[in-house]
Parts: sequence; structure tokens; C-alpha cells
Amino acid sequence: MGKNLGILVASMGLLLAGTPMAAHHAFAPEFDVDEPVRVEGTVVKLDMVNPHSWLYVDATEPDGTVTHWRFEMGSPNSLFRIGWRRDTVPAGIGVVVTGFRAKAGGPVANGRSVTLASGQELLSGGSTPER
Repeated sequence: MGKNLGILVASMGLLLAGTPMAAHHAFAPEFDVDEPVRVEGTVVKLDMVNPHSWLYVDATEPDGTVTHWRFEMGSPNSLFRIGWRRDTVPAGIGVVVTGFRAKAGGPVANGRSVTLASGQELLSGGSTPER
């Protein structure tokens, strides 16, 4: 019985070692603290998924084109702890989002705060450093 159990444990260990793991990442490797962004636009959706929530915002540029921004936010649990709910920023409302641009470029950033039309500022619950 002991030999079979040892083989089973070793087999499970090998299977788990070969499985890709989703590792949590730090702010600095992906986002540039020297590239702040301020985006005014309309909420498309808020995805509260682990390990990070994502806020999608459409911003209309001066030439009329629409840029589809994606902001990394904190985990759903961290957002809930600071007062967010799934309907805090419903699709269609206007917001101003501040944060820091992704080093890879494009309209992707780590969100720092979301300001509603009422003037209420909500923190992102994420890993954005203080500036």
C-alpha cells in the first residue's frame, strides 16, 4: 500500500509541476510610473474577475475616433472591501480614470482612481504606487 501511495503522490506532483500557474505580478514590470494617463470617457463594462478586475472605457478623441481603453484594477475582493459593487460603474456612465500606461503601449493602463460625474472619486484597489 505504501508503494502505491508513493507512486500516486509522485505522479500528482509531476502533473502539477507541468501545469502553468497564473502568477501575481508586480506593478513595475508591466506599467510605467513615469507615464501617467487621464482618460475621460464612457464605461463599457466592469469585469470583476480574479486576479484583477478590468474596467473598459471608450474615450472619444478630438478627431472623433474612439479609443477603447482597458484599465487593470484590484481584485474583486479588494474592490468590495473599499466599497465597490458590481453596479458602482454601470455601462454607459461618464467617468474620468487616472492611472499609469502599460509599458507594452496601446490603450492599456493600471487604474489609480475613477471619478464619477458627481465628483465622487473611487480608488482602484490595485497596485498603483502613490505619486
